[in-house]
Amino acid sequence: MTVLNADMAAGFARLTLSHLGQQYPYKLDHVLACDADALPPRVLHPIFHGSFDWHSCVHGYWQVLTIARLFPDTPEAAQIRARADAMLTPELVAGERAYLDRPNAAGFERPYGWAWLLALHGEAMRHDAPWGAALAPLAAAFAERFRNFLPRLTYPIRTGTHGNSAFALALAHDWARTYDPALAALIERTANGWFCADRGCQAWEPGGDEFLSSALSEAMLMSRLLDRAAFTAWFDAFLPDAAAQRPATLFTPATVSDRTDGKIAHLDGLNLSRAWCWREIAGALGPNHAVSNVAHATARHHIAASLPHIGEHYMGTHWLASFALLALMA
Repeated sequence: MTVLNADMAAGFARLTLSHLGQQYPYKLDHVLACDADALPPRVLHPIFHGSFDWHSCVHGYWQVLTIARLFPDTPEAAQIRARADAMLTPELVAGERAYLDRPNAAGFERPYGWAWLLALHGEAMRHDAPWGAALAPLAAAFAERFRNFLPRLTYPIRTGTHGNSAFALALAHDWARTYDPALAALIERTANGWFCADRGCQAWEPGGDEFLSSALSEAMLMSRLLDRAAFTAWFDAFLPDAAAQRPATLFTPATVSDRTDGKIAHLDGLNLSRAWCWREIAGALGPNHAVSNVAHATARHHIAASLPHIGEHYMGTHWLASFALLALMA
């Protein structure tokens, strides 16, 4: 089994530190209401203006803070703490928070960036540092957005890209269990309403630009919301032939034909996020379940397909280390 070690974590950290402050190229999620709204990213987003886009910068900070906590004695950890001290401040957070009050910003980064910001706040709170307290107003704002949005979202979004509901709810629920029990309960009700009756998943995936498995993200979320017996019964109905590695699409790493193409490079993320999901699912099912060994083997194959390539091109480099960390920590 591929496991996270200090050398690997240090390499991830160096990769991500190299682009957290890289301002260009940058892809804005920004609606202009007038000419005055045409501003550079560093003005619109005083913290998260690197790493090609807002959400990648957010989970880049999550990744390096996680590494600094797990491997606190590495040289990279000192660099991470210094960068967090400089950037995760109340003044800069206030600038990020103010962006949410702009006209036409209601859908900004919904729901992927919302969930990653909550994950970042949760990680920051695990450190003996002021970063978590500084980020708290931004986390509260996104939690409020989840509370307002989920009751209005009649149907889950099952695409394997940024709109995916299950992935966002998994991250948000992990945060809400500690910081917002009412939101945690809302997520549980919502997810059960959307997914509890799902049976015989066909898993027609991946799409050509997906970095999440719709099927496995859903199963991973349900593994967090149900106890072992209930989850086992649900999973056995959801993917009844998983022990025989069917549907085959869920057990076969995606082929990445061009890592310089940002959308095609998403498929490396699919391989890593599938590995994360399979490991979480195996843990929830327990070692005696018929799928457990298959799931672990499938995770290894998916990691091997993409982990060696995360530093090859900026289209992957600006975000893939975070998904590698998820897979290796699972």
